[in-house]
Amino acid sequence: MSDIFREVDEDLRRDRLEKLWKRYGVVIVSVVLVIVAGTAGYVAWRDRQHTEAETKTAQLADVLRLAGNSVGPGANAGANGGGDPKAAADALSAFASQNGAGAGTLARFFEAGLRARDGDSAAAVKIYDELAQSSNVEPSYRDLATVLSVMHQVQTGDPGQLTARLQPLTADGNPWRHSARELTALLAIRSGDKATAGKLFAQLQADPAAPSGVRSRATELAALYSAEPR
Repeated sequence: MSDIFREVDEDLRRDRLEKLWKRYGVVIVSVVLVIVAGTAGYVAWRDRQHTEAETKTAQLADVLRLAGNSVGPGANAGANGGGDPKAAADALSAFASQNGAGAGTLARFFEAGLRARDGDSAAAVKIYDELAQSSNVEPSYRDLATVLSVMHQVQTGDPGQLTARLQPLTADGNPWRHSARELTALLAIRSGDKATAGKLFAQLQADPAAPSGVRSRATELAALYSAEPR
């Protein structure tokens, strides 16, 4: 990967953000979706505390099985006779509409991911925004929904507005702070603020708590923007 960045000319072209996002966008989305998928175990454990929640969890598991290869980070529609992303998303939507928090919330996250994979980013953003604004969703999930919403608008949305949405999530202690800071840096590039972008990438590079993937990308991008680690 370093070889790729060594070939980049110091005179940055205006379309660099789009190229960077094409390189890293799938990686970032996949990492976040893996985190979302990992919460399923916790949801299942919690739901087992009472019979009604157990039933909901079992129903969600059935929907995910029916969705087949369409559901899950890195899955490709059609692979191994895989499922139809739109049909799977519709099934998850129907399940979520009949269930509340917990399993229903998780179903909406998976639905949004499938809508985006099927090319309907607008529908995905709408779902993420609804989750982010719902008082029935736990705060950590609302923050995650905000990160994912911004992620799907990083090339098209208003940089100032999106940065403002991310700002509370960049605070120390927020579980999504590293993704929020990375996205904030990308938005700074769109705004032409290379100094801020470089500073944020350098901070991520030097942060031992940052996931390895984030630190690796930050190292390359901090070098690209001539930022010195702090």
